[in-house]
Amino acid sequence: MAWIETILPSEGSEELRRAVEGERALYPKEYGEPFETAPGGETSGIVASHSLIPDALYHAFATFGVLMSPDLPLSRRQHEMIATMVSLTNDCFY
Repeated sequence: MAWIETILPSEGSEELRRAVEGERALYPKEYGEPFETAPGGETSGIVASHSLIPDALYHAFATFGVLMSPDLPLSRRQHEMIATMVSLTNDCFY
């Protein structure tokens, strides 16, 4: 299995902390607090794998937050259906 260096937001730069907080703020309220598995309740997994490039982290994950906006004409159900089909089409296992 490959290993990717990550930086915990609490140990990273101000730029990294702003990127993580900014992308989280765009997610629908139903998502609540992110699922955290790293020690100290830090971001882990796919988001953390982008921690070496804060701008990439923000833009990659903020895109999803913007696309899930309740101000768009699709319902939450339709958004989730599209996300599910994209994952299925891309053969994602999660």
